[in-house]
Amino acid sequence: MIRRSLPAVLALLFAAPVLAAPAGQQTLFNFVRPASVVQVVTQDASLPQFNAEQTAEGEVLRRVTFNPTIRPSLRLSPQVGAWDWSQSGLMSLRVQSAMNWALTLYVTLQSNDGKTLVSRVDLPAGPAQTLLVPLVASSALGQGMKAAPPMPMTVNGQRILLASSAGQLDRSQVVSVTLSLDNPKASQSILVERFGVQDDDGVVRAVYGALVDAYGQSTRDRWPEKIGSDEQLRAADAREQQHLKGWLGEREKAALDRFGGLSQGPAFKASGFFRTEKRDGRWFLVTPEGHPFYSLGVNTLASDNSRTYVTGREWMFNALPQQGEPLAAYYGEGDNRGGNGADQGRGYSAGHWYDFYRANLQRTHGAPCAAPESAATATESGQTAAPCVATGFDEKRWLGHTLDRLQAWGFNTIGNWSAPALGLADRVPFTLPLSIVGDYASISTGSDWWGGMPDPFDPRFAMATERAVAIAARDHRDDPWLIGYFADNELAWAGPGDDPKARYALAYGTLRLTTDVPAKRAFLKQLRDKYRNQQGLSKAWGIDLPAWELMEDPGFEAPLPSPEHPEIEADYRYFQRVFADTYFKTIADSLKWHAPNHLLLGGRFAVSTPEAVASCAQYCDVLSFNMYTLKPQDGQDFAYLRSLDKPVLVTEFSFGSRDRGPLWGGPIELAREEERGPAYASFLTQALSEPSIVGVHWFQYLDQPVTGRLLDGENGHFGLVGITDVPFQGFVDSVRKSNLLALEQLGKAAQRARALAEKAAASAPAVENRGVARKAGEVEPAAGHSGNGL
Repeated sequence: MIRRSLPAVLALLFAAPVLAAPAGQQTLFNFVRPASVVQVVTQDASLPQFNAEQTAEGEVLRRVTFNPTIRPSLRLSPQVGAWDWSQSGLMSLRVQSAMNWALTLYVTLQSNDGKTLVSRVDLPAGPAQTLLVPLVASSALGQGMKAAPPMPMTVNGQRILLASSAGQLDRSQVVSVTLSLDNPKASQSILVERFGVQDDDGVVRAVYGALVDAYGQSTRDRWPEKIGSDEQLRAADAREQQHLKGWLGEREKAALDRFGGLSQGPAFKASGFFRTEKRDGRWFLVTPEGHPFYSLGVNTLASDNSRTYVTGREWMFNALPQQGEPLAAYYGEGDNRGGNGADQGRGYSAGHWYDFYRANLQRTHGAPCAAPESAATATESGQTAAPCVATGFDEKRWLGHTLDRLQAWGFNTIGNWSAPALGLADRVPFTLPLSIVGDYASISTGSDWWGGMPDPFDPRFAMATERAVAIAARDHRDDPWLIGYFADNELAWAGPGDDPKARYALAYGTLRLTTDVPAKRAFLKQLRDKYRNQQGLSKAWGIDLPAWELMEDPGFEAPLPSPEHPEIEADYRYFQRVFADTYFKTIADSLKWHAPNHLLLGGRFAVSTPEAVASCAQYCDVLSFNMYTLKPQDGQDFAYLRSLDKPVLVTEFSFGSRDRGPLWGGPIELAREEERGPAYASFLTQALSEPSIVGVHWFQYLDQPVTGRLLDGENGHFGLVGITDVPFQGFVDSVRKSNLLALEQLGKAAQRARALAEKAAASAPAVENRGVARKAGEVEPAAGHSGNGL
């Protein structure tokens, strides 16, 4: 941009008139032609008096520069009183990034009662647009989905950027609007012009309306795999069958045992079931036939996981089938209003749903319509020919096709939440989740995304565990294809944040409860056994506790850990370890009884504490973590994990983008589809470099629906295939190459481990091994073998 002198600015103002505000918009302030109606205050930001600039599009705007400090800001407020925006729906600001890159701008509206409405705005590089901030909290989640349609877009002739807003505001008493950046590392500038308010005028509905086409794809973009007709679907399927045929032929020549282990690698003891073993400092999964196995898995291999709610928002879909039409068979009814953290603020979470994925499978693989002669006969007889109806979704064909894909693409494990029938085919090893549900007590640790923590001290938890394990193991007790079981998924072992309240959220949450909760009674017993009475506890914790009974009251707020009173933190740690021990031991004991031949694969930690991880290592065969990072080493402290001496399984990782239809790129978002393959390769390379990792599982098989999945509204693109069942071929090619290379590298690592072990055995003097008795809870020796971790 070019900085102008005052005469040049005046010339611009007369030569290039400011664009007129759209109908329904009230301009309160114009930065280019300011009037004394609004107070403008900057903090660690600058707004020079004469710096109007003409953009490439001919607009005249004014520069605001934010300095590299913690929170530079520009604040707008009325000269007197407050603004009454009770009759308006949106705040508006003509704005443009003055940089050659996108900026993250925060807009905070405040009313005189102290309430605030906050928006986080991703301001793209490029021409100016009208930023619109809803004056009543509004978000994509309120429309039923995790992420909103791409912005900016043109609505009613104006280029807009609709922001999400959170919080609460008294629209009749608005006292300030603040623009800010969060800790910029260098000076950043935006260009602004008119500021005001306007009617909603159907803007929100226009942004989300007609968002999904007949195939379940986004209407807002184009991409190479996008489908426009049934003929394209069938042509894409025919091309893929040729790819699969060639790749499966290559796999048949590979040196693999029937479970996908490296049959030409070093020999391990064959136990008839999957197990783990450590050789020369490296952990291995071992197949039932005794070969090294690196678990390359895919989560959510299911045909019924891409449904999306349509009730109340039919206007978002271009072509939903009408009742009586063939594809109307893929409607259903659901209710995902569970009251957990994942449900907060979400709209459209119950009612009728539609399954675009299965509808597309029918379009692709359904049998041909009625034979031509049938239609001709009907016509000759004067009757109306029956409509052309293809046969429905073919589950058996889908199962075979999915298993072909897995093996052709170099995967060897069916991950969590997959169709049970896939594991019964005896083609690909599989894992199973233990879904422990019951009426036992629970403890809140803050966010409770999937619900509160199960109370393992509650006898009803042991009963629920016994029931869940018995059901899960009933048909698989002697199944060699089953690798093992996961102990639930992403439990809330800690609270949100990095402060002590989050770190010890389980202890704090327990102490706030009433004494009818078994965990609360267990914690109080621990403290009474240690301190005997309230005087002892008061002294150790540095508090004044007049009576022990006060701790039994609901809502008791325990003190924060402090250097002056180290016993506080010691007591929290001890309780959280006993809590975790009770939890994992309950599951391990039940699994040892019902499924002694299979592995307990850990708790699929998303958040954790050292106590929970150490306890998992004691009672489980494998530690499992869901890691949304660029490499595993960014997600966990592997020095600590190595000290626990248990193998590690990465049970979720993924990389997404927003250029293939779904509107969210996932927790680790990349700029383009073409970056996903290299990111996958890099993650797998780093995983192989860590000797404790025995496998990684990709999340997930299918893209999520554009308008959000049933469970929580997630609408991400991180699938191997899209909603049309068409693979993202470039990504799949890259993943396949990475997977095959990983198995090759594992074979070399196993050969080295065997050679070193044989060399050590040859040079070591013969000694009698009488065994070593271990104390309860002591870690298995480094060269040990994990059978069922018990």
